[in-house]
Amino acid sequence: MPLLGGMVKVDGWIRRARSRIRFIARPPSFFRAPDTPMALALARKYRPRKFAEVAVQSHVSNTLRGAIARGRVAHGYLLCGPRGVGKTTLARVLAMALNCEARSPDGEPCGECLSCSRIWSGSSSLDVVEIDAASNRGVDDARELRERAMYAPSGDESYKVYIVDEAHMLTREAWNALLKILEEPPPRVVFVFATTEPQKIAQSAAPVLSRLQRFDLKRIGQGEISERLRHVLASEGIEGTPDAIAMIARAADGSMRDALSFADQVVATSDAGITADSVREALGLVAEDEYIAVLDLVAEKRAADVFPTVQRLADAGIDFGVFLAGLADVLRAQLAVALGGEAPGVAARTRDALAKHARTFAPGDLLRMLGALSEMEPRFRKSGQQQLLVEMLLVRFALIDRSVRIEELLDEIRGGGAPPSPPRGPAPRTNAVKSSAQQQAAPAPVPATAVERSAAINPAVEAGFLEAAKGRMTNESVTQQRLASLRQKDPVLGATIDALDLELID
Repeated sequence: MPLLGGMVKVDGWIRRARSRIRFIARPPSFFRAPDTPMALALARKYRPRKFAEVAVQSHVSNTLRGAIARGRVAHGYLLCGPRGVGKTTLARVLAMALNCEARSPDGEPCGECLSCSRIWSGSSSLDVVEIDAASNRGVDDARELRERAMYAPSGDESYKVYIVDEAHMLTREAWNALLKILEEPPPRVVFVFATTEPQKIAQSAAPVLSRLQRFDLKRIGQGEISERLRHVLASEGIEGTPDAIAMIARAADGSMRDALSFADQVVATSDAGITADSVREALGLVAEDEYIAVLDLVAEKRAADVFPTVQRLADAGIDFGVFLAGLADVLRAQLAVALGGEAPGVAARTRDALAKHARTFAPGDLLRMLGALSEMEPRFRKSGQQQLLVEMLLVRFALIDRSVRIEELLDEIRGGGAPPSPPRGPAPRTNAVKSSAQQQAAPAPVPATAVERSAAINPAVEAGFLEAAKGRMTNESVTQQRLASLRQKDPVLGATIDALDLELID
């Protein structure tokens, strides 16, 4: 019996072990990964496969394609430019063209062979290595890269390409470790460095720049981004309104990758295509009507309405940083219209509002608004009272007055009737011509009208004006003296000038 009992215990233990093994081998359905494959992001799905498909950067793609076609490929390249303009894409296309099995005579890769497909998708390849310098920035990483570069490529006609992204993150010691191999690299080895901050490389490793061919990539305009978005959406079978596409292009700020990522984000939140409302909801943008309302508020000097307007934006969850950036764009467009130009890249409704206020705002006032906005930006980022700063800024805009000429202030103080200014033509010649010695000895004549006008402003500063008139008087000094006399004569006027931030133009 004890033996039978022991066998029963062992048999029960075996059954429990089998059930556990079965549970591990075949997990329940709620632990299994979904059968639906993960969708490929639009920025990756529509990454260019050829030099001709790279938007805007024709000056770089044509040079690289010509170098491959003529057999004049350099051993090192430095691609500089903002984010999302095609630096890594061009580096991959270059690697594809160098290792393509069916490359065209003009240097274009086929984009379809096994080598091109692996390089384009970022899969592991023996001959193409991508390195993130942000996480591999030390001297030990540079030494390892130098040792790996000494090995020959896998094929007799292949090239070994090392793509180093975020190259400005490399330390000075890492660059020093790469100096020798960049100057005399092994055969059929190409280094491609991509960076958004080339000035840091110039500061930490200036000798490297002379060993590389540098290409500066351009920012992508809103027109090119909109055209690319329309092509991508048409390929995906997604409808997009022109206003929505223009909003995404503006929000991308010159980055094609950001534009495609924004489009991906909007598509995921809307089933009815891409509309202006869906773009605002997905990206947290401010509606054009809010900017038009603020523009009307400032034009009509309704400073009391600033607080409910800003509170409404806060209740709607608007990011005030995004609001100020959009307000700066609207003021910039209004300045262009006020100067007689056009405001491209704005919606039709906003364009009509800008045309309506073309004569309401003076260019000087708009310049002062833009200046005040740019001065507040550093404080705004660090402030814990961002709503208060926005309210103060808009109240200041609503109370701002037009630029006042100093002659108008003088006429108002005198009660009008300012004496006419003396003619600026040549002075009449006298009967007798003085000798050269007398001309050198005689002091320069003092304009009587200027002294009389200065003394009429404030007798207390008459001596100062006389002394300045005897010497060399510049327009700036005269303006400062007149301003000082105005402040001394009327303290209320001086306080008004400081409070309203008036611009005095002589």
